[in-house]
Amino acid sequence: MFFREKSGAVSWLLVCLGNPGIKYKNTRHNVGFHAADALEKRCGAKFDRLKCRALTGSVTLGGEKVLVMKPQTMMNLSGQAVQEAARFYKVPPERVLVICDDVSLSVGRMRLRTGGSAGGHNGLKDIIQRLGSSDFPRIKIGVGEKPRPEYDLADWVLGRPTQKEWETIEAVIQRALDAAECLIEEGADKAMSRYN
Repeated sequence: MFFREKSGAVSWLLVCLGNPGIKYKNTRHNVGFHAADALEKRCGAKFDRLKCRALTGSVTLGGEKVLVMKPQTMMNLSGQAVQEAARFYKVPPERVLVICDDVSLSVGRMRLRTGGSAGGHNGLKDIIQRLGSSDFPRIKIGVGEKPRPEYDLADWVLGRPTQKEWETIEAVIQRALDAAECLIEEGADKAMSRYN
C-alpha cells in the first residue's frame, strides 16, 4: 500500500465519524475517529487542518487523492461537514466513503455496503439527509450490541469498550482501512467480496 500526497483535485471523501472533545475519546461511537488516527500513523500524515467543519488532511489511496475528514460537529450533525466538503470539491455521494461504529455487529466484525438506510445511526442519518442520497459506501465496525434490551442505547455507544475489546476493534480498523483502499482502487464489488 502506498500513501503519498498527490497534487490535483480531491476525488474521494473518507469521512471518519465520531464526537469531538475529550469527553468522548475512546467511546464506542468514536471508532471512526480511531480509524482516521490509525490512517495517520499508517501513512505518516496529519489530519489537523480545520476545513468544512472537520479536521482534514489529504492522502492518496488506491491511486486517488482522498480528503480524510473527522467532522467536528457532534455526531448527529456530521452531515453538515460532509455536505460542505462534497459541494466544495464536487464529489458525488458514491465517492463519499464513511467509516463508523455499528451496534448491530459484534466486536470483531466489519461490514462494507454501497448504500442503504442509516440503520439507526444518527451520524449516517444526517449525512443521508444532507446529501439527499443514501447511495454512498460505508464501512461499519462492530462495537457489540447493548447487553440488555432495557439498557439505554446512548449510554452504550458513549461508553468505553474493555481493553480486550479495544484490541479487537483496533485489528478490525486496520482491516477496514485495507477495505477502504480496495474499494477506491478496485471498486465496491471486489472490496465486498474480499472483506465482508
